[in-house]
Amino acid sequence: MGTTSFLKRARGLLHIRNQLVRECLAELLATFMLIIITLGSVAEKVTSSETRGNVVTSYLGGALAVMVGVYTAGGVSGAHMNPAFSFAMCLMEQFPWWKFPIFVVVQMLGSFISAAAVYILYYGMGEQHWARQPPSDSWGGQAYGHALLLSQDAIWYYGNGTLTVSGPRETASIFATYPADYVSIANGFLDQVIGTGVLMVGVMGILDTRNKAVPKGLEPVVVALLVLSIETSMGANCGCPLNPARDLGPRLFTYVAGWGPEVFRWVQRRG
Repeated sequence: MGTTSFLKRARGLLHIRNQLVRECLAELLATFMLIIITLGSVAEKVTSSETRGNVVTSYLGGALAVMVGVYTAGGVSGAHMNPAFSFAMCLMEQFPWWKFPIFVVVQMLGSFISAAAVYILYYGMGEQHWARQPPSDSWGGQAYGHALLLSQDAIWYYGNGTLTVSGPRETASIFATYPADYVSIANGFLDQVIGTGVLMVGVMGILDTRNKAVPKGLEPVVVALLVLSIETSMGANCGCPLNPARDLGPRLFTYVAGWGPEVFRWVQRRG
């Protein structure tokens, strides 16, 4: 009885009655779930040199992350998770304009926090290993050297101890998307306009009750399939972010985490 009473009091104290605060927290959680799964799938691919993941698994991770995010908070905030979607909802008069900047800030914050979580996860995910130190040349040195316990971590080990934006061992693309070498600024802009437009039209079509109805409760699954189809057809040029929060939040994190201002520069032939 004592434990039950304590839990009831705790729930009462933690219960948030303000609807806007509830929506913002739900949107923060949904965006966090979306980005941590998306970036985690990319980190696994990059840091393992595609031995534990590839472009297909990263696409699947990004698509399934959308499904998880919608199931997490769709009933509270709508699980926009994307400023472009919030903007489209405002244009359709299905979302109030005064909430738009609030949701954008929350989405950016959620993506920034999730980028930090992925960095922490893959900064310390590596196993410790035993490395053989070369034998000592001095008198009394052991003929077979010394066994040293070294600490490996995924990002630093893969990048040879550096955080770079370009080159064969770059790791910035774990967090933000970067254009292919052949893509110009104009083509990159057009790529994102078309890709995001297809996403918005597809989602609006799925949610429109006048269209062929999706079985109730399966809407997030269908949206995930839509995202997967766009990734597999329009991902080559710029990595298919389709979401300003998905790119800018993690990019800001890489700027403050050590990759530096180069994360905001358009560099041809990044390698």
